[in-house]
Amino acid sequence: MHNPYAVPSALLEDRPDTDVSAAESQRRALIRHEVQLKSVGALFYLGGFGLLLALIAVIPAGLGSAGADLWGVAIIAMLVVLGGLYFALGYGFRRLQPWVRIPGGVLTALGLLSFPVGTLIGAYVLFLMFGDKGRQVLAPAYQDVIAATPHVRYERSTGDWIALGLVVLLLVGVAGMILMAVLGGA
Repeated sequence: MHNPYAVPSALLEDRPDTDVSAAESQRRALIRHEVQLKSVGALFYLGGFGLLLALIAVIPAGLGSAGADLWGVAIIAMLVVLGGLYFALGYGFRRLQPWVRIPGGVLTALGLLSFPVGTLIGAYVLFLMFGDKGRQVLAPAYQDVIAATPHVRYERSTGDWIALGLVVLLLVGVAGMILMAVLGGA
């Protein structure tokens, strides 16, 4: 006679999902880290934009009407090179290119000297780049994983949207302060 209240006698075991490929499972495990590294690219773009603004401000002073001052030309050249490097690193991080690790690591290590905010951000960026997950995401072979799994997307959490809103508010506030300083000084 069958007892409906008896403990099941079937063997239950955890089986991996056979529909998920190795590349897809790897990508799902690292997708958040991808997004964080792409955010580092946005920071480098922001730094390049700041250097571009500094270049616009320095050009009239560096190339005065009486002729180019050697220091002014040197500062302008440095801003052009650094700005180009920042934009190139922004591009590389946004596309998760392996070559960004060395120049990005050098510039980020220099940013550690900007105590306290630069130190905190720089330490976190170095962790993102050179940690275990960062080494995997920025490895040349990971580009094949990305190409094989274009359907895998990152789903932003509520905390992500709140953080994005705070960053946008901060940027609007900084832009507003710069605008007030420019209009107030005119």
